[in-house]
Amino acid sequence: MIQEKINNIHKELDALSIQSMEQAEEYRIKWLSKKGEISLLFEDFKLVPNDQKKMVGQLLNDLKVKAQTKINEAKEQFEFSHEKNNEQKDLTLPPLPLYANGSKHPISVVKNQIIAIFNKIGFTVSDGKEIEDDWHNFTALNTPENHPARDMQDTFYVNINPEMVLRTQTSSVQVHIMQKHQPPIRTISPGRVYRNEAISARAHCQFHQVEGLYIDEKVSFADLKQTLLYFATEMFGADTKIRLRPSYFPFTEPSAEMDISCTICKGDGCNVCKHTGWVEILGCGMVDPQVLINCGIDEKKHKGFAFGMGIERITMLKYQVKDLRLFFENDIRFLKQFTSA
Repeated sequence: MIQEKINNIHKELDALSIQSMEQAEEYRIKWLSKKGEISLLFEDFKLVPNDQKKMVGQLLNDLKVKAQTKINEAKEQFEFSHEKNNEQKDLTLPPLPLYANGSKHPISVVKNQIIAIFNKIGFTVSDGKEIEDDWHNFTALNTPENHPARDMQDTFYVNINPEMVLRTQTSSVQVHIMQKHQPPIRTISPGRVYRNEAISARAHCQFHQVEGLYIDEKVSFADLKQTLLYFATEMFGADTKIRLRPSYFPFTEPSAEMDISCTICKGDGCNVCKHTGWVEILGCGMVDPQVLINCGIDEKKHKGFAFGMGIERITMLKYQVKDLRLFFENDIRFLKQFTSA
């Protein structure tokens, strides 16, 4: 019976002790060659009743994998031992070079560039906690419980306290700033954020953002547009053009998404910009009055604008990196390219 033959070979494999490379090859021929015992069992498989084929087929496959693994492991062990025994070491050779000088991570390079650009026009830098309470991360930003806007973000909640989350945006830092300081406020908030997303070439469960906020009297959408145009030309070059498209964010009204003219094809159309000539880089808008009220700011006297961008997105465009995952793998071959950055 085929199942009995399979069990017998399993027992033989369990008791097997291979002592040499030659012996490993002998066992390979015995079981896995064209006329080997396991190969012949596959020929007998056609005689198995249909109602048993699934079970027996699985048993056969498991047996073949087990035999291949056993023999391959033995061969690798003997090959390694052979190479080690025959290795000749020249003690007069110089040691391998050590790279004493490290390099800045591309995310750090671009983050510092963004900070420097906004520092020139009076924006300070604000930092905050990566574990945030629900109110600062959502409710204060006009996304109360059960608000449909919460579906826009897949949130990591802290198990020990369901009211605490890994921040999904650095806008939570701005809420703290608005609570502690009265306008004028002009600040950017760079930092790491987290969202429960599948990791791919274009998305990750953690990434970096820079969010900006300006609140004062008589702030207009024109101020927002000129600020973002200044940033785009400083970051990507003086000939960079921008366009604003209507969008929706719960904490700004009106809201927009900003595109820049493609840095690769200069607006002519290519694969990077999907032949449109434009590439989206950030979201923005005028601060919703309710957000000002939530943070204790007089919404009748003050207005403001806000914007947010992903640092990885800017870095990919600036250095033409096509896979987001490279930023998190710490591959020295990738990072060495930024030694002079």
